[in-house]
Amino acid sequence: MQRRSLLRSAALLPLAGLARPALAQARRAGTLRFVPQANLTVLDPILTTAGVTADHGYAVFDTLYGTGADFRPTPQMAEGHEVSADGRVWTIRLREGLRFHDGEPVRAADCAASLARWSKRDSFGQTLGAAVEAWEAPGDRELRIRLSRPFPRLLSALAYVGPIPAFIMPERLAKTDPYKPVPEMVGSGPYRFLADEFVSGAHAAYARFDGYRPRDEAPVLNAGGKRAYFERIEWKIIPDSSTAASALQSGEVDWWEFADADLVPMLARDRAIRVQSYDPLGFMGFLRFNSHVPPFDNAALKRVVLAAVQQADYMALVTGGDDKAWNTAYSMFPPGLPFVKPVGTDVMGAPKDFAKLRQAVKDAGYAGEKVVILSPSDIPSLAPFGDVTAEMLRRLGMNVDLQVMDWGSVVQRRTSREPVEKGGWSLFHTTWKSGSIANPALNTNIRGQGTSGWFGWFENARIEALTREWLEAASDDEQQRLFDAIQAEAFDKVPVIPLGQFQQKTALRADLTGVLPGPAAFPWNIRRA
Repeated sequence: MQRRSLLRSAALLPLAGLARPALAQARRAGTLRFVPQANLTVLDPILTTAGVTADHGYAVFDTLYGTGADFRPTPQMAEGHEVSADGRVWTIRLREGLRFHDGEPVRAADCAASLARWSKRDSFGQTLGAAVEAWEAPGDRELRIRLSRPFPRLLSALAYVGPIPAFIMPERLAKTDPYKPVPEMVGSGPYRFLADEFVSGAHAAYARFDGYRPRDEAPVLNAGGKRAYFERIEWKIIPDSSTAASALQSGEVDWWEFADADLVPMLARDRAIRVQSYDPLGFMGFLRFNSHVPPFDNAALKRVVLAAVQQADYMALVTGGDDKAWNTAYSMFPPGLPFVKPVGTDVMGAPKDFAKLRQAVKDAGYAGEKVVILSPSDIPSLAPFGDVTAEMLRRLGMNVDLQVMDWGSVVQRRTSREPVEKGGWSLFHTTWKSGSIANPALNTNIRGQGTSGWFGWFENARIEALTREWLEAASDDEQQRLFDAIQAEAFDKVPVIPLGQFQQKTALRADLTGVLPGPAAFPWNIRRA
């Protein structure tokens, strides 16, 4: 209660630390001012699953296919496609007139190189890439994908709104090592990144790309007509929640991506502000283990932590105490989506006897190793989780080192595979948009790809084999069997722990229209009334 009172009081104070131009200038029709969920530290959207980088990527880049109505793949940069009778050759034809921000035409060779690089980093892309014999460009507008075996969900891989979308960039950039950042931000999307205005931790800016050719269809998620109505978009990095709320109330910014749950009631009472759900499918919170180094290279120890977690402790903080804004999620996939069952109920829903759990920690072989928790201070939906987990692990008798930093530092630090004594880490918390982990191929959280997979480097050949089976499953019954088997294996080996499913709120000036709900802050279709 004290934290909420302080936040609400601070939000009513005059804005400090942020430039205050005249109101008329701040609200000029041609500029959209946006407060992203965190600082933008990684620009290359192929290098990271950070949502703030995906938001940036959607402004600058485009994809061959998008996810449209009913979550079906639909052509975006593509004009259409053909598939050979044996399902092993896909030919995709590009739309006419596509251009990059440097004026060069978009060619099939650019697409082939971009997809080859993307397929080294994205979990769904890696699964597709394992079946690709060659990414080819027999003509400037003709992309050919030759497969070693049929891959019926190929378009879904290219289209989905995930943490690492299949963005297209020029061939000269796409040939960059997939584990190193590209040197320039040149895409073919509706906005150009203004590199000379970028100041990490403070400001990023984008200008409308007049050479962009939007599709005629209505926009749905990352598909359809991406019409850029604003001349400029300016990102204001404001890590302090009360300062961001005050800036929104005064009209100095137009849109706060992730509104702090403690401040939502106050903002909702302001007639000049509209508060709405960010994504109707909701978010899931997770605790991510580093399965590569001690002590959580030990599945038995992770199972004890799984049994100790009480989701209500986390969800009460992320929703501001609103019990209607969250629900339990005893599953590795979002509750309410097809094939998802609460497979973890028996272990997660059982009463918590910490005396027995402390003994179980010892029985699992824990020998006092330091547990380093990376905890971001600047994302309201994550900041409280570190304290909850630290207290729980201390009750279990563990040696805990809670390290608080900004999210950008977490994103950079979590790439380290070193032991904790050399700057490594043991666990961090994250949230996933429900649609981005909706099926086994997408769910980076539980994929067992080892050192080629997501941070934490969980390796599990059984989950990988079951995922390949799921991709080829022909019936609902078979898909259900595989979903259940994958979840059972994940709850046994515990790459992550689900912390609950919740609704994240976004807040914007009431005169903005056209903001599309979904798993990213899409910058198109938005106007000022």
